[in-house]
Amino acid sequence: MNVLNKDNYAIKLSYPLEVEYDNAAFVPVQPLPRRVSVNVSGNGWNLLRKSWLNFNALPVVYRVNNPTKSSYINSTTLTDQITELFPDLHVNYVVSDTFELSFERKIRRIIPIRVDSAGIDMRDGYVVSSIINVSPSLISVDGPISLIRSYPDTIRIKIPTPRIQNNFDESLPIPLPVTPLVEVSHRSVYVSFEVAQYLNAISQ
Repeated sequence: MNVLNKDNYAIKLSYPLEVEYDNAAFVPVQPLPRRVSVNVSGNGWNLLRKSWLNFNALPVVYRVNNPTKSSYINSTTLTDQITELFPDLHVNYVVSDTFELSFERKIRRIIPIRVDSAGIDMRDGYVVSSIINVSPSLISVDGPISLIRSYPDTIRIKIPTPRIQNNFDESLPIPLPVTPLVEVSHRSVYVSFEVAQYLNAISQ
């Protein structure tokens, strides 16, 4: 107990960190740091209290004003912010080994959905006899500009059912990669069309 009353002890604390940015206009293309390691010194009791309380502490908020021009977190600015949170301790330094940032501008594209009608496998003597309905016929994709620009201008849906002879009405997946960096308005579409038999096939 007497030891805790002494000053000039130093410990490393892991403190929650929140990186704030305009998420309507930008998207991080690599995971943002969630915690920061801080070396602090001070009275033993104060250090003990902080080491217990930091697990439920409110995060220190680091604001990124120009995301595409910021490649790392400024440790000096962050140290100043953390110092304000620990008025009864001395912040010696912030460990800055995981402070890399990478943002891209977020864009949105509207992409039409079409069915690969030439690839529909019909049973001999049967044909598609109506308009091919696709719902939705348009989807939106939001994400980093480098990824969104790589998406196709039109998405073609293949009908997997072989030897179709009846009216078709199914939900089919949209062939787009799943990534946390891109928001897709829909992951599946409903495709429907009517099927009829050739008249000459019936007469035979």
